[in-house]
Amino acid sequence: MTRQPVSRRTLLCAALATVVAPRSANSQQGRDPANQEPTDMRIRMTFDGRTMTATLHDNPSARDFFSMLPLDLKIEDYAHNEKIAYLPRKLTGEGSGPFGNEQPYDLCYFMPWGNLAMFYADYRHPGLTRLGRFDEGQEGLHGRGAFPLHIERI
Repeated sequence: MTRQPVSRRTLLCAALATVVAPRSANSQQGRDPANQEPTDMRIRMTFDGRTMTATLHDNPSARDFFSMLPLDLKIEDYAHNEKIAYLPRKLTGEGSGPFGNEQPYDLCYFMPWGNLAMFYADYRHPGLTRLGRFDEGQEGLHGRGAFPLHIERI
């Protein structure tokens, strides 16, 4: 059996993998993927002259959403208890997990459709990942209509 020479690129990739992989594994160790703890990831949503702020939770889906910002989307009414906005791509599903303490003013992600769900009344629905909670201005969700929506980091 003859050996093929190893390229510099292969050696470099192998060296990087030995340094980066253990750090990634250690940073995720002991974390609940559906964590509901607030973080310092804060966002501002603006539509129709209204401004809302929210604090995101410490889970992979929320971090993935935060990495996409800023975004310009369209917010619209859905059902009788929420507004929705479709994201340009689906979020990671790692942050999904059951939660039983649904409350108005939760900011969620509906995995099957790939949209944000912003609840302003009671709700219960499978397939949701909670991304965070609204802190201020959430009363704006009660206004009816479809509007351009800007989402940015604070």
